[in-house]
Amino acid sequence: MKVLVPVKRVIDANIKVRVKADNSGVETNNVKMAMNPFCEIAVEEAVRMKEAGTAEEVIAVTAGPTQCQESLRTALAMGADRAIMIETDEVLEPLGVAKLLKAVVDNEGPGLVIMGKQAIDGDNNQTGQMLSALLGWSQGAFVSKIETAGDNLNIVREVDAGLQSLTLKMPAVVTVDLRLNEPRYASLPNIMKAKKKPMDMTTPADLGVDVSPRVNVISVNEPPAREAGVIVPDVATLVDKLRNEAKVIS
Repeated sequence: MKVLVPVKRVIDANIKVRVKADNSGVETNNVKMAMNPFCEIAVEEAVRMKEAGTAEEVIAVTAGPTQCQESLRTALAMGADRAIMIETDEVLEPLGVAKLLKAVVDNEGPGLVIMGKQAIDGDNNQTGQMLSALLGWSQGAFVSKIETAGDNLNIVREVDAGLQSLTLKMPAVVTVDLRLNEPRYASLPNIMKAKKKPMDMTTPADLGVDVSPRVNVISVNEPPAREAGVIVPDVATLVDKLRNEAKVIS
């Protein structure tokens, strides 16, 4: 079974995000970038499946500008067998990404797509669900445990009320949550080996997909600064402020 793992290049999770001076978007020039943390978890799970013998090949795929190859090389260093780079300078939206991934799935024929539940930049949490709908495949979202059982996939997903256990028919699309695993660090020997692993280059036009943006971003602004707290002399004053200033109690 082939396992396809989409990955995304985002601003490093430890970096403070800054808005551009013209409020047109988020500043990415001279900013440290990294693979999306949820994507790292997806790659780790796919590699573990290969190590356990339930997957034959792990294919990493990404879409974006040329610099996104860095995330693919990281995935290859973690244990993916080969990579597919869909090169485009367009601003990609979840539906466009889902259509690109569908085209890749149609070409590659994987039995399972494992991807992060969301990217930490847009926080859309939409691509996996859209891909499942476009393919007509089974879907498992917010997954914290995966077990293969023949042609089925037993998963545990995190929901508001706790945990939900489901059995999915393969092929399937699974979006993973934080508690699924702890991603490995890529060792230096594996980083060197990753440079020799194959990476196929393609474009949205080659795949026959239109990724033109459908949403127009009017303005991006930082949240208002948090006001300093005050010390109140007694409970009566606190209640008065909560009722009349904060208006959080009646």
